[in-house]
Amino acid sequence: MAIAIRQVGPCFAGEVDGVDMRQPLTPQEAAAIHAGMDRYAVLVFRDQRIDDAQQLAFTQSLGEIEHAIGTSLRAASDYRLPTTFADVSNLDGDNAPFARDDRRRLFAIGNRLWHSDSSFKPTPAKYSLLRAVSIPSKGGDTQFADMRAAYDALDEETKAQIEGLVCEHSQMFSRQLIGFFEFTDEECERFKPVRQRLVRTHPVTGRKSLYLSSHAGGILGWPIPEARGFLRDLVEHATQREFVYTHKWRVGDLVMWDNRQTMHRARPFPAHEPRDMRRTTLAGDGPTIAQAA
Repeated sequence: MAIAIRQVGPCFAGEVDGVDMRQPLTPQEAAAIHAGMDRYAVLVFRDQRIDDAQQLAFTQSLGEIEHAIGTSLRAASDYRLPTTFADVSNLDGDNAPFARDDRRRLFAIGNRLWHSDSSFKPTPAKYSLLRAVSIPSKGGDTQFADMRAAYDALDEETKAQIEGLVCEHSQMFSRQLIGFFEFTDEECERFKPVRQRLVRTHPVTGRKSLYLSSHAGGILGWPIPEARGFLRDLVEHATQREFVYTHKWRVGDLVMWDNRQTMHRARPFPAHEPRDMRRTTLAGDGPTIAQAA
């Protein structure tokens, strides 16, 4: 069966038919998926009854894996999954939901802010692939914003103003927005800010997009209050209804998105209910700029 994609979002996001992730991808199928990502930026694969090994094999058919090391507050002894997966669940090492005041849970609430995966790393992520293993009785949707359409909708003066700007990104910035300030010395060192361009150009399509995230806490050369106010205005612009697709999860869904062209956020759900989501991530091609000291 040939791969077919139909648009499900307002200006982006496509649902894919004709892919069975239990079977190896052919080179032609992989090329069709990459082309679909270039066009739609978010692809939804329904009813994929696969296990972790099959998700990993599908991901590796599309590129090089980014390992999930040091990006959360989980200790290595508490890992439920190998580092080829980012554990985007609310479950501890015994598969029990975190207590409401658990430090690991409070840190993860930052995922409810608009962000781009791994923008806090010198080389940010390319694709993220998130699979629903179990979902809560309500809530827990994921929303995506098309940063290409948001860029296109800016006036020419603003486009000129932001063209050369460079931001500093850190998970400490995003967590401080929700009132999480208690970082250890080791965590402060691990989450030191990195620099990313505010405007990115897609290497295949040549289309420009905003590169925003709650991790962005400053603009080089700007006073902090002015920079944060400006970035907040851009995020409000980029997440207007006409740019947003909301995915309502079903068990067996796998959603893949391009972090170079989108932002996303998780929505709240009952704290005592398990939400088991497992993410594989494709590594980016390199830094958006040379990382200066």
